[in-house]
Amino acid sequence: MGISFTVLSSGSTGNATVVRNEETTLMIDAGLSAKRIDELMEQRELSGEELDGILVTHEHSDHIKGLGAVARKYDLPIYANEKTWEAINKSVGKIAEENRVVMDSGEVRDFGSLRVESFQISHDAAEPVGYCFYDGDEKLSVATDLGYMSDKVKQAISGSNVLVLEANHDIEMLRMGRYPWNTKRRILGDLGHLSNDAAGEAMSELLTGDLKRTYLAHLSRDHNQMDLADHNQMDLAKMTVRTGMEDRGCFYKDSEFKLCDTYYDRPTPWDKVSEP
Repeated sequence: MGISFTVLSSGSTGNATVVRNEETTLMIDAGLSAKRIDELMEQRELSGEELDGILVTHEHSDHIKGLGAVARKYDLPIYANEKTWEAINKSVGKIAEENRVVMDSGEVRDFGSLRVESFQISHDAAEPVGYCFYDGDEKLSVATDLGYMSDKVKQAISGSNVLVLEANHDIEMLRMGRYPWNTKRRILGDLGHLSNDAAGEAMSELLTGDLKRTYLAHLSRDHNQMDLADHNQMDLAKMTVRTGMEDRGCFYKDSEFKLCDTYYDRPTPWDKVSEP
């Protein structure tokens, strides 16, 4: 079977992703209500009873809103580093002691045949992380909520077959937008969110023969879309990322590599990492 995944929801209104192989099914973050997460899983013919645990990237509400409720409903272990646990303790409510699992940043842990590695990222949270998933020769990496793409992050996600990468905002749209300056400065800073331009720059270095698809994630609904009514929110992000890659001499054929969509209001189709 190998690794397959679906991004249930991505954006400032809530984030959740499910990764599975033949033995294990894990959720990354639970940033929507438990009811909404159930609805999104049902759209992908998935039930909470199939989950084996929840991995937490960081404590912001759009990543943990439904964490406690989902964990209690399905009696699931929650995996987070110590600083993140300290930050989410009051938010998640009562969690059975055996389900409060510390997974250190940089730790590699086996869930049956699915290997999971966490890596530190730059964001204004206690100790935020991304995750890499391995099954045999397959590798999936999830890296969102990045202030910038550090060399350590590039090293962690290099060699991925499929990548979920943040492309949060168009810089000029953000600068001209309605947010107060302090919020804009936070988003643009090294502890904020990765812009379309920065994602394009990173992709120009990450695109190798191994990487087949990149899903652009955590898009701003205010500063990264052309026509919300037609759900074309990805057009600007994909265009900017592609241009950024080409400006740096990184050209590709659609038959060899694809930029893919994620959505704030619906899940992506199941994607098998092994597929070309």
